[in-house]
Amino acid sequence: MRDDDRWLDPWLQTLRQHAGGRPVLELGCGDGRDTAVLAGAGFDVQALDRSSGSLLVARGRLLRPAGGGRAHFSRGDLRDPWPPGPYGAVLASLSLHYFDWPTTETLVQRVAGALAPGGLLLCRLNSTADHHWGASGHPAIDGDPHFRLVDGQPKRFFDRADVQRLFDARHWQHLALEEQVIDRYAQPKAAWLLAAVPAG
Repeated sequence: MRDDDRWLDPWLQTLRQHAGGRPVLELGCGDGRDTAVLAGAGFDVQALDRSSGSLLVARGRLLRPAGGGRAHFSRGDLRDPWPPGPYGAVLASLSLHYFDWPTTETLVQRVAGALAPGGLLLCRLNSTADHHWGASGHPAIDGDPHFRLVDGQPKRFFDRADVQRLFDARHWQHLALEEQVIDRYAQPKAAWLLAAVPAG
């Protein structure tokens, strides 16, 4: 299995500039890989995940954080209330694509509401080109070809138009939007990277 997914490194300075010393909210922290990078770079992180097993691993990574940052972990579904902000940044790496479209829109609105003025959203979303990980060959849910049941789990896949519709230019200023290949798993994974700030 590859482990070359150092995707946060080029964004740490941008995160610092937008966060302005405020904490970062991490939605779907999983096993804490990104949490450890953020804490090691000096950020205070409020990390949320629904899996108690993943949180146990994540806490183990952060027993001796380097860089002066701190991490606080909470267990919960992303649809549940989040720890209160405001936050200088929200990180959502491969965690916002498990829901129907109305729920996804609601989560994005909640992200905007959780950010302090000038705060940054940095997220990654499944791409419709992500054929190794379910973008094809799995049944569509409710007739939506971009929302599929993959090994018993709903997964949404986005094309560029989907991402632009979800993060409408009237409400979000895009700093970056690009499709990437992630070298982290047994097979390459295609995903969109978005960096955006709520408009106004």
